Amino acid sequence: MANSISSSIIIETNPSKIFAVLSDPRRHPEFDGSGSIVGSIDAPDQLKLGSKFAMNVKIGVKYPITNTVIEFTENEKIAWQHIGKHIWKYELTENGDNTTTVSETWDWSVCPYPERKGLEIAGFPKRNLKNIKKTLDNLKILLENQS
Repeated sequence: MANSISSSIIIETNPSKIFAVLSDPRRHPEFDGSGSIVGSIDAPDQLKLGSKFAMNVKIGVKYPITNTVIEFTENEKIAWQHIGKHIWKYELTENGDNTTTVSETWDWSVCPYPERKGLEIAGFPKRNLKNIKKTLDNLKILLENQS
């Protein structure tokens, strides 16, 4: 897909355990590979389609950002979007051997053209791909080390 990047990892656990972590926005700082999420400020215990959740983010300066869940299939897919229209999506595929393939995608294709180009010029796709890979590594460590 144009104007999107993604990466995948295999995690040794079932999709429901992974989805429980992904759908709890208060846990996002635990596995965020960008280091930009500094805490939730207004979030439900579990996300569902249409849920809104606000996070404190720090990219240079600290600011709040509100996200809305735009895709939700229990134990399979969750995606959210903020006012800038960027989409973060996680997709889970059960592999049948107590492992799950987790894919994370950052999609900026629905942003207005000037913003899309600005994100590209500023190097966000390359930087975010690195952060996605780190996020997936962190998620794997978090979930495989749970008792």
